[in-house]
Amino acid sequence: MTILGKRIRIERIINRNTGKTVIVPMDHGISVGPIPGVIDMKDAVQKVSEGGANAIVEHKGLVGEGHRGEGKDIGLIIHLSASTNLSPYPHAKTLVCSVEEAVKLGADAVSIHINLGNGQEKEMLHDFGKVSYEARTWGVPLLAMIYPRGEKITDEYHVDVIKHAARVGDEMGADIVKVSYTGSPESFHQVVEGCSIPVVIAGGEKMDSDQEILDMVKGSVDAGGAGVSIGRNVFQHESPKKMVQAISSIVHERKSVVDALDILNS
Repeated sequence: MTILGKRIRIERIINRNTGKTVIVPMDHGISVGPIPGVIDMKDAVQKVSEGGANAIVEHKGLVGEGHRGEGKDIGLIIHLSASTNLSPYPHAKTLVCSVEEAVKLGADAVSIHINLGNGQEKEMLHDFGKVSYEARTWGVPLLAMIYPRGEKITDEYHVDVIKHAARVGDEMGADIVKVSYTGSPESFHQVVEGCSIPVVIAGGEKMDSDQEILDMVKGSVDAGGAGVSIGRNVFQHESPKKMVQAISSIVHERKSVVDALDILNS
Protein backbone atom coordinates (compact mmCIF):
# COMPACT_ATOMS: atom_id res chain seq x y z
CA MET A 1 0.00 0.00 0.00
CA THR A 2 2.81 2.45 0.85
CA ILE A 3 4.45 1.68 -2.53
CA LEU A 4 1.22 2.65 -4.31
CA GLY A 5 0.96 5.81 -2.24
CA LYS A 6 4.51 6.82 -3.12
CA ARG A 7 3.90 6.16 -6.82
CA ILE A 8 0.82 8.38 -6.79
CA ARG A 9 2.54 11.17 -4.85
CA ILE A 10 5.69 11.19 -6.95
CA GLU A 11 3.65 11.94 -10.05
CA ARG A 12 2.62 15.19 -8.34
CA ILE A 13 6.22 16.37 -8.28
CA ILE A 14 7.74 14.65 -11.35
CA ASN A 15 6.26 14.81 -14.85
CA ARG A 16 5.06 11.28 -15.55
CA ASN A 17 5.71 11.59 -19.29
CA THR A 18 9.24 13.00 -19.22
CA GLY A 19 10.41 11.59 -15.89
CA LYS A 20 11.86 15.03 -15.11
CA THR A 21 10.94 17.91 -12.84
CA VAL A 22 11.16 21.65 -12.32
CA ILE A 23 11.08 22.41 -8.59
CA VAL A 24 11.21 25.90 -7.10
CA PRO A 25 12.45 25.91 -3.47
CA MET A 26 11.01 28.73 -1.37
CA ASP A 27 12.37 27.69 2.01
CA HIS A 28 14.83 30.60 2.24
CA GLY A 29 12.95 32.56 4.90
CA ILE A 30 14.37 30.55 7.80
CA SER A 31 17.94 30.66 6.49
CA VAL A 32 18.18 34.28 5.40
CA GLY A 33 14.88 35.97 6.22
CA PRO A 34 12.16 37.45 3.98
CA ILE A 35 14.27 38.16 0.90
CA PRO A 36 12.78 39.72 -2.26
CA GLY A 37 10.75 37.24 -4.26
CA VAL A 38 9.34 35.33 -1.30
CA ILE A 39 8.04 38.15 0.88
CA ASP A 40 4.53 37.54 -0.47
CA MET A 41 4.31 33.76 -0.72
CA LYS A 42 0.87 33.76 -2.32
CA ASP A 43 2.16 35.89 -5.18
CA ALA A 44 5.39 33.89 -5.47
CA VAL A 45 3.62 30.53 -5.67
CA GLN A 46 1.09 31.84 -8.16
CA LYS A 47 3.80 33.08 -10.54
CA VAL A 48 5.79 29.84 -10.64
CA SER A 49 2.68 27.67 -10.87
CA GLU A 50 1.48 29.71 -13.85
CA GLY A 51 4.86 29.10 -15.43
CA GLY A 52 4.37 25.35 -15.12
CA ALA A 53 6.65 24.41 -12.22
CA ASN A 54 6.07 20.86 -11.03
CA ALA A 55 6.52 21.59 -7.33
CA ILE A 56 7.63 24.07 -4.70
CA VAL A 57 9.52 23.51 -1.44
CA GLU A 58 8.42 25.39 1.68
CA HIS A 59 8.42 25.10 5.45
CA LYS A 60 5.39 23.88 7.38
CA GLY A 61 4.36 27.27 8.76
CA LEU A 62 3.68 28.72 5.31
CA VAL A 63 1.63 25.84 3.93
CA GLY A 64 -1.61 27.41 2.81
CA GLU A 65 -0.07 30.81 2.04
CA GLY A 66 -0.98 30.75 -1.62
CA HIS A 67 -0.78 26.99 -2.02
CA ARG A 68 -3.78 25.35 -3.69
CA GLY A 69 -6.11 28.17 -2.72
CA GLU A 70 -6.77 29.18 -6.31
CA GLY A 71 -5.22 29.00 -9.74
CA LYS A 72 -3.15 26.17 -11.17
CA ASP A 73 -2.23 23.32 -8.85
CA ILE A 74 1.40 22.62 -7.98
CA GLY A 75 3.15 19.87 -6.04
CA LEU A 76 3.96 20.55 -2.38
CA ILE A 77 7.27 19.45 -0.86
CA ILE A 78 7.58 20.29 2.84
CA HIS A 79 11.12 20.90 4.04
CA LEU A 80 12.00 19.12 7.28
CA SER A 81 15.33 20.69 8.23
CA ALA A 82 16.59 24.17 8.97
CA SER A 83 19.33 26.49 10.21
CA THR A 84 19.85 30.25 10.08
CA ASN A 85 22.75 32.36 8.88
CA LEU A 86 22.66 34.01 12.31
CA SER A 87 24.06 30.84 13.86
CA PRO A 88 27.80 30.27 14.41
CA TYR A 89 27.09 26.87 12.78
CA PRO A 90 24.97 27.70 9.72
CA HIS A 91 25.88 24.41 8.02
CA ALA A 92 24.42 22.37 10.90
CA LYS A 93 20.88 21.49 9.86
CA THR A 94 18.38 20.27 12.43
CA LEU A 95 14.98 18.59 12.00
CA VAL A 96 12.07 20.97 12.53
CA CYS A 97 9.24 18.85 11.12
CA SER A 98 8.41 15.14 10.87
CA VAL A 99 7.15 13.13 7.92
CA GLU A 100 3.91 12.46 9.77
CA GLU A 101 3.30 16.17 10.35
CA ALA A 102 4.06 16.91 6.70
CA VAL A 103 1.55 14.27 5.58
CA LYS A 104 -1.09 15.79 7.85
CA LEU A 105 -0.42 19.17 6.22
CA GLY A 106 -1.01 17.72 2.76
CA ALA A 107 2.55 17.23 1.51
CA ASP A 108 3.11 15.37 -1.73
CA ALA A 109 6.75 14.84 -0.72
CA VAL A 110 9.27 15.88 1.93
CA SER A 111 12.83 17.17 1.70
CA ILE A 112 15.86 17.21 3.97
CA HIS A 113 19.14 19.15 3.78
CA ILE A 114 22.46 17.49 4.61
CA ASN A 115 25.90 19.12 4.54
CA LEU A 116 28.88 16.78 4.31
CA GLY A 117 32.44 17.41 5.47
CA ASN A 118 31.81 19.36 8.66
CA GLY A 119 31.71 18.60 12.38
CA GLN A 120 27.94 18.12 12.43
CA GLU A 121 27.84 15.61 9.57
CA LYS A 122 27.15 12.61 11.82
CA GLU A 123 24.04 14.22 13.35
CA MET A 124 22.67 15.13 9.92
CA LEU A 125 23.26 11.61 8.58
CA HIS A 126 21.51 10.21 11.65
CA ASP A 127 18.52 12.45 10.93
CA PHE A 128 18.64 11.43 7.27
CA GLY A 129 18.35 7.78 8.22
CA LYS A 130 15.40 8.51 10.51
CA VAL A 131 13.56 10.54 7.88
CA SER A 132 14.27 7.95 5.18
CA TYR A 133 12.65 5.26 7.32
CA GLU A 134 9.63 7.42 8.12
CA ALA A 135 9.17 8.41 4.47
CA ARG A 136 9.15 4.78 3.37
CA THR A 137 6.73 3.90 6.16
CA TRP A 138 4.29 6.62 5.06
CA GLY A 139 4.80 6.12 1.32
CA VAL A 140 6.08 9.68 0.84
CA PRO A 141 8.78 10.60 -1.72
CA LEU A 142 11.97 12.01 -0.19
CA LEU A 143 14.09 14.72 -1.80
CA ALA A 144 17.59 14.91 -0.31
CA MET A 145 19.50 18.17 -0.77
CA ILE A 146 23.14 17.25 -0.21
CA TYR A 147 26.11 19.61 -0.35
CA PRO A 148 29.81 19.16 0.50
CA ARG A 149 30.19 22.13 2.87
CA GLY A 150 32.47 22.40 5.83
CA GLU A 151 36.01 22.52 7.10
CA LYS A 152 37.12 19.40 5.18
CA ILE A 153 35.87 20.67 1.83
CA THR A 154 38.24 22.71 -0.33
CA ASP A 155 36.07 22.87 -3.47
CA GLU A 156 32.36 22.18 -3.00
CA TYR A 157 31.80 22.02 -6.79
CA HIS A 158 34.48 19.45 -7.60
CA VAL A 159 33.07 16.43 -9.38
CA ASP A 160 34.55 13.98 -6.86
CA VAL A 161 32.72 15.46 -3.87
CA ILE A 162 29.50 16.11 -5.82
CA LYS A 163 29.25 12.54 -7.07
CA HIS A 164 30.00 11.34 -3.53
CA ALA A 165 27.16 13.53 -2.23
CA ALA A 166 24.73 12.16 -4.81
CA ARG A 167 25.69 8.59 -3.96
CA VAL A 168 25.08 9.26 -0.26
CA GLY A 169 21.51 10.27 -1.10
CA ASP A 170 21.05 7.14 -3.19
CA GLU A 171 22.38 4.76 -0.56
CA MET A 172 20.46 6.42 2.27
CA GLY A 173 17.12 5.79 0.58
CA ALA A 174 16.17 9.12 -1.02
CA ASP A 175 13.93 9.12 -4.09
CA ILE A 176 15.48 12.25 -5.63
CA VAL A 177 18.80 13.89 -4.83
CA LYS A 178 19.65 17.55 -5.31
CA VAL A 179 23.29 18.57 -5.77
CA SER A 180 25.27 21.46 -7.19
CA TYR A 181 26.20 21.50 -10.86
CA THR A 182 29.82 20.57 -11.53
CA GLY A 183 30.33 23.03 -14.39
CA SER A 184 30.18 20.85 -17.50
CA PRO A 185 28.01 18.08 -19.01
CA GLU A 186 31.05 15.78 -19.09
CA SER A 187 31.77 16.08 -15.37
CA PHE A 188 28.11 16.06 -14.37
CA HIS A 189 27.59 12.82 -16.27
CA GLN A 190 29.93 11.19 -13.75
CA VAL A 191 27.54 12.30 -11.00
CA VAL A 192 24.50 10.90 -12.77
CA GLU A 193 26.07 7.57 -13.73
CA GLY A 194 27.10 6.92 -10.12
CA CYS A 195 23.57 7.40 -8.80
CA SER A 196 20.54 5.18 -9.47
CA ILE A 197 17.91 7.78 -8.49
CA PRO A 198 16.97 11.01 -10.31
CA VAL A 199 19.53 13.81 -9.85
CA VAL A 200 18.44 17.44 -10.00
CA ILE A 201 20.65 20.51 -9.81
CA ALA A 202 20.56 23.41 -7.39
CA GLY A 203 20.50 26.96 -8.72
CA GLY A 204 22.93 28.40 -6.20
CA GLU A 205 23.40 32.13 -5.69
CA LYS A 206 21.67 34.68 -7.93
CA MET A 207 23.42 34.63 -11.32
CA ASP A 208 24.37 37.56 -13.51
CA SER A 209 22.59 36.55 -16.71
CA ASP A 210 19.66 34.46 -17.93
CA GLN A 211 21.88 32.63 -20.40
CA GLU A 212 24.20 31.53 -17.61
CA ILE A 213 21.27 29.91 -15.80
CA LEU A 214 19.88 28.25 -18.92
CA ASP A 215 23.29 26.98 -20.03
CA MET A 216 23.62 25.27 -16.65
CA VAL A 217 20.15 23.70 -16.96
CA LYS A 218 20.88 22.51 -20.49
CA GLY A 219 24.24 21.04 -19.51
CA SER A 220 22.75 19.09 -16.63
CA VAL A 221 19.92 17.67 -18.74
CA ASP A 222 22.31 16.72 -21.56
CA ALA A 223 24.36 14.84 -18.95
CA GLY A 224 21.32 12.80 -17.93
CA GLY A 225 20.06 14.94 -15.07
CA ALA A 226 16.40 14.77 -14.07
CA GLY A 227 15.76 18.49 -13.91
CA VAL A 228 16.25 21.35 -11.51
CA SER A 229 15.50 22.68 -8.05
CA ILE A 230 16.21 26.38 -8.56
CA GLY A 231 15.10 29.08 -6.14
CA ARG A 232 16.55 32.61 -6.28
CA ASN A 233 17.28 32.51 -9.99
CA VAL A 234 13.58 31.90 -10.51
CA PHE A 235 11.62 33.73 -7.81
CA GLN A 236 13.93 36.78 -7.91
CA HIS A 237 13.78 37.00 -11.70
CA GLU A 238 11.91 39.97 -13.18
CA SER A 239 9.45 37.46 -14.62
CA PRO A 240 9.39 34.23 -12.56
CA LYS A 241 6.62 32.85 -14.77
CA LYS A 242 8.65 33.22 -17.96
CA MET A 243 11.82 31.90 -16.33
CA VAL A 244 9.97 28.75 -15.26
CA GLN A 245 8.58 28.41 -18.79
CA ALA A 246 12.07 28.78 -20.25
CA ILE A 247 13.61 26.25 -17.87
CA SER A 248 10.71 23.83 -18.41
CA SER A 249 11.17 23.99 -22.17
CA ILE A 250 14.72 22.70 -21.74
CA VAL A 251 13.92 20.13 -19.05
CA HIS A 252 10.70 18.67 -20.45
CA GLU A 253 10.89 19.46 -24.16
CA ARG A 254 14.68 19.32 -24.71
CA LYS A 255 14.62 22.78 -26.29
CA SER A 256 17.83 24.66 -26.94
CA VAL A 257 19.09 27.55 -24.85
CA VAL A 258 18.33 29.85 -27.80
CA ASP A 259 14.71 28.67 -27.84
CA ALA A 260 14.47 29.13 -24.09
CA LEU A 261 15.84 32.67 -24.34
CA ASP A 262 13.19 33.40 -26.99
CA ILE A 263 10.53 32.43 -24.44
CA LEU A 264 12.04 34.82 -21.90
CA ASN A 265 12.19 37.65 -24.42
CA SER A 266 8.76 37.11 -25.93
